Amino acid sequence: MASDRSGPWRRAAEALVIPIAALAAAMVVFGLFMAALGQNPLEIYALIYKGAFASAFSWQNTLSRAAPLVLTALCVALPAQAGLMVIGGEGAVVLGGLIAAIVGHLLSGAAPTGVKVAMVLAGMAIGGIWIALAGALRQYRGVNETISSLLLTYVAVALFNHFVEGPLRDPSSLNKPSTTYIGDVNMIGSLPGLDIHWGLAFGIGFCVAMHVLVRYTTYGFALRIVGGNPRAARLAGLPVTRLVLTVCGLGGAAAGLAGAVEVAAVHGSANASLIAGYGYAGIVVAFIARQNPLAIVPVAVLVGGLSASGGMLQRRLDLPDATVLVLQGIAFMLILGSEALYGRLKLFRARVA
Repeated sequence: MASDRSGPWRRAAEALVIPIAALAAAMVVFGLFMAALGQNPLEIYALIYKGAFASAFSWQNTLSRAAPLVLTALCVALPAQAGLMVIGGEGAVVLGGLIAAIVGHLLSGAAPTGVKVAMVLAGMAIGGIWIALAGALRQYRGVNETISSLLLTYVAVALFNHFVEGPLRDPSSLNKPSTTYIGDVNMIGSLPGLDIHWGLAFGIGFCVAMHVLVRYTTYGFALRIVGGNPRAARLAGLPVTRLVLTVCGLGGAAAGLAGAVEVAAVHGSANASLIAGYGYAGIVVAFIARQNPLAIVPVAVLVGGLSASGGMLQRRLDLPDATVLVLQGIAFMLILGSEALYGRLKLFRARVA
């Protein structure tokens, strides 16, 4: 018997159609929810589009919000290549931002280029170490990485609040505790001709690099073997523990970079604005993208657009800014539910002759 050569194309179409259908269903459910509250769903859809994509300003706002989501989604997608479910990116974000603020303050008198590089590298390092800790707990103590990474997030946020509101607090930050401002000269600027910070370029570059690493290197091949069958990987002599720790470290480095860039390009200091749920939103992005590093970019732009449209809904319809979070939650639930459809729809099954 010969297998249908269109099989890979069918799988690719399946991976594209099912998430899009789930998102469309989420829009319908969200519209029904809004209608039940007395709102016009069509007007809400129009305002979401207008707030996210209708103008150059909307696009810049959307892309700025998408930048951290690209990186935090990688914190989920990369460990997933090895069969791990890590959801602690929020902890890596806040610690990456905190260490970047500390480094920026300590090196404030050094050359600005060196300070910027040091902040970025420090954020990536602490984020990588933090998520690698979840991988180490799994490999050495048998602790489920989903639980440990989530609990480590609470520890990270507690540490962040302790230092920002305590030893590292800037005395001049009266109403909103924050660390000392790193200085204008040490801020990472915007992309040329755009009001979008360099975090977006970093995120896209990181996604491309990770796609190449996962799909076209022996390291990536080994990761996929571990993700598919850890026991077979061990029997084959693969260094499973080292692979798990390194891929967790890479994912954490991406999330730590997101935090560092938020401090170095947006806030200028570590404060409560850094605890914005980027890590949790990254989970949604990663699932919609099916853990594909390249697919993460357009999905992050979509989710960033939904986030950017919250202000428009608030101004025009007097709805809470968090209304779009309801849509994100519905989409996440339906995306998870749609996982059961893969491989079961006759339309996408490879025919055998």
